[in-house]
Amino acid sequence: MAFGQQSGLPAPARDVKELLSLLQDLGHSDFRDARGPMGLTQRQAAGKFTRDEVAALIERLQQGQADRSDSVSARPAETVTAVVEVALRRWPAEQLAAELTRRGWTVIAP
Repeated sequence: MAFGQQSGLPAPARDVKELLSLLQDLGHSDFRDARGPMGLTQRQAAGKFTRDEVAALIERLQQGQADRSDSVSARPAETVTAVVEVALRRWPAEQLAAELTRRGWTVIAP
């Protein structure tokens, strides 16, 4: 098999469109945009998948959506930032400092 060639039957166009739709729901514009965050190969970023690859990715994305109780992570980055900022402003500074300390950060009062 030559370098960069797929090792199976090509995925049906219907499945590739479904995968693209799921990626767009996560805020990606196309496969190239999702390459880094989703761990796609260069071949996959060009929209070329095997049946097994596309089925595994669709299942992974659908499982992730089912596990997600909040739809914030499905929004574009600008919206997530605004939502998080509003939520953080409601928290008392002491609670924010305690949470950051719990996560291993060092917090110093201004």
